[in-house]
Amino acid sequence: MSKKDALTAAAAELLWERGYSATSPAMILERSKAGQGSMYHHFAGKAELAIAAMTHMSDQLRAKIETALAAADTATARVNAYLDSERDPLAGCRMGRLLHDHDVVGDERLRAPVAEFFTWLTDRLTEVLADGVRSAELRPDLDVATTAAHIVATVQGAYVLARAHQNPHEFNRAIDGAKHMLANLRA
Repeated sequence: MSKKDALTAAAAELLWERGYSATSPAMILERSKAGQGSMYHHFAGKAELAIAAMTHMSDQLRAKIETALAAADTATARVNAYLDSERDPLAGCRMGRLLHDHDVVGDERLRAPVAEFFTWLTDRLTEVLADGVRSAELRPDLDVATTAAHIVATVQGAYVLARAHQNPHEFNRAIDGAKHMLANLRA
């Protein structure tokens, strides 16, 4: 693994674990086992490295989600495969947790990769639901964009509930509710 890749991977792990504000360049260097010169050779500073790490996290999540969405034939089964994807509810969403950090929310450059990920996810679920409407699996009057946003919000809220109660069952209960809602949208 190149020094740049090691720095990016270390930053991604630390951003997920600690957030942007609580992650220092020294922590990233220690985790990556790279020298200080390597960081500033590849990145202009902490923000640029964080953006690269967020993009890396987004790419990993997109690939995982695409794999889940390809695992079934019907729209309902595809969305359920996404909802049933393996997750660590108590660790929280890699991308969603970044929005709990004031420095990320307050900086358009830092917020952009997170917003782009959630836009992509909502659009991707919208496409799957639209396929379900076209195939007459789902109700013809279904607002697919609103339903997709609801599913994304449910997953993010499920992480919050699980972390608040320190109980993964809370996550699973919310996910079961989303699956129940989806089942009731069948044509």
